[in-house]
Amino acid sequence: MVITLKGVVYFIKIIMEKNNKKILVVEDDPMISSMYKTKFEADGFEVFVADNGVVGLELAKKEKPDIIMLDVILPQLDGFSVLDQVKKDEITKDIPVIMLTNLGTEEDKAKGQAMGALDYLVKASLTPGQVSEKIKKALKL
Repeated sequence: MVITLKGVVYFIKIIMEKNNKKILVVEDDPMISSMYKTKFEADGFEVFVADNGVVGLELAKKEKPDIIMLDVILPQLDGFSVLDQVKKDEITKDIPVIMLTNLGTEEDKAKGQAMGALDYLVKASLTPGQVSEKIKKALKL
């Protein structure tokens, strides 16, 4: 097998190609947010991270991400309050929001979906790769 420079360049372009989609991860645990940021960037997304609900709202308005991954238990402003404000704001109301949390009760899931969340995922039951696949599906990638 002969490997040419042209072939290597083509392969690198494919690997490095970005999908130009932005994800906002609102998560207060730095280890978890770092893990998701690494995976999403490896999948070609531009990633913004907020460690509390107030910063999450600010970034949602400023960056206008294509999708928001939102934890429920957050400092300053909890995830349900963030979701409520995102869906009421003209700038952000059409951004899909996926709740990504460890609060897995049916009541919490129903509440999130009733408030406009696209999906409600339990962190402990999914790998970052599985979450990334759900994002790609939601964004029709």
